Amino acid sequence: MRPVRRFVPKTVIRVNDKMQSKYTYTLDAKYGDVADEIKNAIPPERMLSEGVFSGKYMNDCKKEFPMEWYENGKFSTSPDISINRFKVKSRLILPEWKRRGWIIEPDIRGWFQWWCRYYLGRRIPDVDRRNINRWKAYKRHSAQVKINAIKKKRKGDPTFRPKQRQGLLQWAHDPFPELLKKN
Repeated sequence: MRPVRRFVPKTVIRVNDKMQSKYTYTLDAKYGDVADEIKNAIPPERMLSEGVFSGKYMNDCKKEFPMEWYENGKFSTSPDISINRFKVKSRLILPEWKRRGWIIEPDIRGWFQWWCRYYLGRRIPDVDRRNINRWKAYKRHSAQVKINAIKKKRKGDPTFRPKQRQGLLQWAHDPFPELLKKN
């Protein structure tokens, strides 16, 4: 495991975990330096510390990602919805993602794996463009939560639409859009 400060451009990352082996990538950008259109996305470390994917994501990837992500993250050896920020199940199993064609190589665990690697500084222009567009498309859920929370006078209520809020968090969107200031 290595600290965040060691994730700098030109660093070579070798992946050898339960799902992917002999995959290597080089960091091309600074840690956290993301495209303007996705700059408001929640950083992976914060997502993991708030509780996502029932704690069952990247348990076997400690050599690939910063040790701080694991020190502050919420993890479990088996799916545990009590770890999730909103205490609800809000994910599909990986085989379902594969069946639906949602896995974009080389990130065989899905969108969040791409976000983690992108945030570290890996760049693959075509893959990045497709995943940024997916992130932008997911924002529609933010508008639904915001409109309904305001209509129902449930602003900031974590028990209102918890699955949708958990989904927003798992897609790196603020799960409380009704509390955000207008840009």
